[in-house]
Amino acid sequence: MKIIECVPNFSEGRRKEVVDQIVGAMMTVPGAKLLDVEMDADHNRSVVTIAGPPEEILEAAFRGIAKAVELIDLNQHQGEHPRIGAADVIPFVPLRDVSIEECVELANRLAERVADELKVPVYLYGEAAKVPERKDLPNIRSKKVQFEQLKELIKTDESRRPDYGPSELHPTAGASIIGVRKILIAYNVNLGTPDVSIAKKIARMVRAKHGGLMGVRALGFELKERGLSQVSMNLIDYEKTPIFAAFELVKLYADRFGVPVVGSEIVGLVPQKALVDVADFYLKLENFQQDQFIEARLEAAKKPAEDFLLELSSASPTPGGGAVAAMSAAQGFALLSMVAALTLKSKKYQEHWDVVRPIHAEAKSGLQNAMELIEKDSQAFDKVMDAFKMPKETDEEKAARREAIQNALKEAALVPLEVMRLVSKGIDYALVLAEHGNKNAISDVGSAAYQFHAALFGAELNVLINLASIKDVEFNEKLQKELDELKTAFNSKFEETLSKVRMQWA
Repeated sequence: MKIIECVPNFSEGRRKEVVDQIVGAMMTVPGAKLLDVEMDADHNRSVVTIAGPPEEILEAAFRGIAKAVELIDLNQHQGEHPRIGAADVIPFVPLRDVSIEECVELANRLAERVADELKVPVYLYGEAAKVPERKDLPNIRSKKVQFEQLKELIKTDESRRPDYGPSELHPTAGASIIGVRKILIAYNVNLGTPDVSIAKKIARMVRAKHGGLMGVRALGFELKERGLSQVSMNLIDYEKTPIFAAFELVKLYADRFGVPVVGSEIVGLVPQKALVDVADFYLKLENFQQDQFIEARLEAAKKPAEDFLLELSSASPTPGGGAVAAMSAAQGFALLSMVAALTLKSKKYQEHWDVVRPIHAEAKSGLQNAMELIEKDSQAFDKVMDAFKMPKETDEEKAARREAIQNALKEAALVPLEVMRLVSKGIDYALVLAEHGNKNAISDVGSAAYQFHAALFGAELNVLINLASIKDVEFNEKLQKELDELKTAFNSKFEETLSKVRMQWA
C-alpha cells in the first residue's frame, strides 16, 4: 500500500481549541491517520503529523489548510518562529511504495487547489521547487522576511512572486509553502541562559550554510516563559548528521560561552534508527541490531489476519459486515494476482501474457483499494455514531444533528457501494483468467469468484441498512438503481466464470 506522510506546520501554538478544530478537519478524511500533534507556545506554532494513502492525505492536508485559513489571523499572531502563513509549511514525505515524483505531483495539485479555492498564494520548496533558489526553505521564509515584510515584497519583488495564486497575500492567512522532502528531524537544544544572542551565535556556527554540520538548518530563539534560549535545528539528513553530532557541537560551543545545556527535545516523530544511533554512540554498543527491541520482535510476530478476526469477534461494532465484505474483495483480488503471476511465470502460457499482464497489475491495484475500504468502512460507521452523540437541546442543535446524521449515513452507504463497484471489475478479470490463466491454478480463479460473490452481496446488505434511514428519496432511488444493475451484471459473469472453471476437469 502506498503511504505518504504530511507534516503541516500551523501558526498557532497557544489556543488548543483552534488546533483541535484544524486537526479535526483533517481527520474527517477516512484513511488519514493522525500520528502526532505538537504545540509550542513560545514559537506559537503547531506541527501535525498525518500519514496514509496519497489521495486521502492530499484531501486531509487541504481541509487542514482551509480550516487554518478560516481560524488564524496573522495580523494578531506573535511568536518566536518565523512564518508567512496561517498554514505555513506543508511538506509531503514519501514513506512506502511512493516516489519523490509522485509526491511532487501531489504538492502541485495541493498548491493549485489552495490558490484557486482559498485565494492563498503558494510557494513550492524542496524537491517540488520550480525555482532553484526555493529548494531551501530559508530562501522563502526567514526571520527577516515574514508575513509583515512579504505583504509588499510579493507585489514589487519579482523573486518573491508565488508559484501559484495571486501576487498578493491573503489578508489574514498570508501565504503557504508546500513541498516535498525526505524524513527530517526537528531537534532543539535548550541553553541555561535567557541571552538569545548566544543561541543565535551558536546556531550560526552549527548550520551548514556557514560551514557547520552537513544538512543542518538552525536558528536561535528566546524561550521567555522558561527564562532560557534555544538552538532550534532541522536535521535534513539524520544519517549524515545524526542527533548526537548536533547535540555535541552545540554543547561544545555552549561550553565556550560558559553556558550550560539544560535539555533538548525532538519535535514531532523520529525514526527509530536515529535513536539507536544515539544509544550506540554514547553507550558504545557492540553488535547491536535493530531487531533487539522487544517491540520489533512483537511486530514481527504479529498475525494481521488473527488480529482482524479477534477484533471482529469483540463487542465493538467496528469492524463489521462492511469491512468483512471489503476483506472478501481483497482476498479475491489477491487470488487473481497469484494466478496471473503464475501464468506470467510459465512460458507454456506465453501466448496469453499480453492479456494477463494488465490483469496482474489491475488485481494488485484492486487488492490495495479493497484493503483501504476495510478501514474506510469502519471509519464511516464511527462517523454515524459520532453524529448520533451530538447535542440536541436547542432547535439549532437538533437541526445540526439531523443533518450530520443524514450526511454520515450517506457516506456509510457509499463505502460498501464502492466495494460492490470494485468486485464488479474483479469478476471481469476472473472471467478472463478462467480462460487464459494457468490451468494448475484454475480452482483459485473459482475461489476468487466466490470471494467476490460474498463481497458483493455482503456489501449490498450494508448499503441497504443505511438507505433505510436516509430521507433523501432521490439519493435512495439512485443508489437502489445502481445496486440492481451491479447485481444483474455480476451474476451473469459469475456463472460464466464458474462454468469455465468447472470445464477444466469435466
